[in-house]
Amino acid sequence: MKNPIYIPFGAAKEYGDYAINIYTGCPHRCFYCYAPNVLHKTREEFHGHVEPREGIVEAVKQQLEKERITDKLIHLCFTCDPYPTGYDNMATREIIKLLKEYGNHIQILTKGDGSRDFDLLDSNDWYGITYAGYPIGSLFISSPSEPQALAISDRLIAIYHAHKCGIKTWMSIEPVLDAEDVLNFLELNVGYVDRYKIGKLNYHPSKINWGDFGRRVERICKAYDMDYYIKDSLRKEMERGI
Repeated sequence: MKNPIYIPFGAAKEYGDYAINIYTGCPHRCFYCYAPNVLHKTREEFHGHVEPREGIVEAVKQQLEKERITDKLIHLCFTCDPYPTGYDNMATREIIKLLKEYGNHIQILTKGDGSRDFDLLDSNDWYGITYAGYPIGSLFISSPSEPQALAISDRLIAIYHAHKCGIKTWMSIEPVLDAEDVLNFLELNVGYVDRYKIGKLNYHPSKINWGDFGRRVERICKAYDMDYYIKDSLRKEMERGI
């Protein structure tokens, strides 16, 4: 494997300057997952075959040594989850150690539990979870739309503890599945989320009025002086309705 650290492009560029995809697949089986198409895999192959990419840890080490990559914010991960629930994810810990050794900063996004690695992270790193909006009753169990992912209540507990550890925290509110739940959550203005990134549901039908939703999101974020970013696809819907 050559150069697993790469510069993302397209919509992924809105999340970070560099990224690494550590695993071959993801077991969470989110219905909206775009990764199987990107990787030219069947959904069953992608969700059923999850292991560290062959030689990933050594390849990261070699690239860091060769290119002297340092002081960069590196996102984990786009086409997989850095903490695949129910699978060995020690490769993630080893890669974080290497990235930090070379003076880089980590940006994690997970639907699993990364709390084991909080001892490796500091105030220059970001720990994030996905929050898509969840029907009443699905907060404490895996959502039908993310059937093998960690329950949202457990994700919220993890991000709360990351905040308590002095790690910067963020929430990817994308794709939005339940607009009213997202708006109600933002109204809570919880003190343990440092940044929000909000985006619409793409590639699937939805009854959500995205322009109206985006404008309501922005009003809430401004009212509470939140650090927020509205992704380009949602921003375009907001501007279309003006």
